[in-house]
Amino acid sequence: MRKDRLYLLTFLSLSIIFLVISSVAIRYFVNAAADEVLETQLEFSKREARQIALLIGNQLEDGVSMEKAKSSTQQSIENSNLDAGFVSVFDWSGKIICHPDIKQLGQNISSRKSFVTSVSDDLTSEDFYNLLKKNEEINDTLALSDTKSKSEVVYLYPVKNSDWIVGAHANTQIVSQQINTLRKNFQNILLVMGILFILSSVLIVRLIGSRYEKNLEIKNEKLSDEIINLSKLNRAVDTYQQKVIDKPLNNISDEESMAKKRILTYIRHELLSVSTDDIAYIYTESTITYVVCFDGKRSTSNSSLDELFANLDNTYFFRANRQFIIAISAIDKIVRYGNNQLKILINPNSEVDIIISKNKASEFKKWLNL
Repeated sequence: MRKDRLYLLTFLSLSIIFLVISSVAIRYFVNAAADEVLETQLEFSKREARQIALLIGNQLEDGVSMEKAKSSTQQSIENSNLDAGFVSVFDWSGKIICHPDIKQLGQNISSRKSFVTSVSDDLTSEDFYNLLKKNEEINDTLALSDTKSKSEVVYLYPVKNSDWIVGAHANTQIVSQQINTLRKNFQNILLVMGILFILSSVLIVRLIGSRYEKNLEIKNEKLSDEIINLSKLNRAVDTYQQKVIDKPLNNISDEESMAKKRILTYIRHELLSVSTDDIAYIYTESTITYVVCFDGKRSTSNSSLDELFANLDNTYFFRANRQFIIAISAIDKIVRYGNNQLKILINPNSEVDIIISKNKASEFKKWLNL
């Protein structure tokens, strides 16, 4: 149940994160793409308006009559695709003299604002985009009120040697549709990517979680086995300690009888004979051999650990490592340490950890009759 809840929370978290990121990404990508499209549209419209104005101006400068120039210009732009950007020519009074739609000839452009001051070369793609988003006229454009499809005059260029003006139009409805289509495409792409990303992420999390759970179960099993083994080992220590305590004197072997019952130690310059029954452990530190009794008293010996261990009863004492000899009665607890190593806790406590290596552990178990 907890696993299913975890996977559900993972799914919800990824979904929320993706929604936040995708909302920001859609806005950024759509704005960037719209800016690129509108910038291209504006540049194309401005270039076309300037070329038409220069062409008409050159014709008038070469002595071509205004009527002939108007007729040739009308023929060149007549039947242009009104769905795309197009140009028209009108005079200073606002009367249309050239237009792709011949029905517009002779009509006046909307006089809601003076297009001479409202439309300039300063119109940017950002202004154009704001116009499309708000779906209303802005001060930098003029709308033709009688066109079938909504278009905006985005650029004006005067014709030299005349009172004519060339206006570049942009079909805002088509451009808005293009941007909306672009936005929908981004949304669809991100939606598909989001579904794939979330599902794959949840699947990967589930696979990793399953593998982790299996490894955890294996570790728990190993840990349980180690705990059981340690429990057996500690019980064996208790049993062996009790056995040593209760062992009758007549059962003492020849080897045990030959072992020393006392060893000679020093406290400063004073000689001290210590009974082996009182010794808890013996260890070396900085080439000095220390003998520690159950009452906590510590004395030193001139003998090495090897020499002392050779004269001690192996039934009661065990050589844990190169540094320690421990008495069975001093062992308090055995715990796991590192990789298959054992740590011996003794009483009285030792400032130095008593570690039995992996190879020595089997000998220690054998010593305990395991």
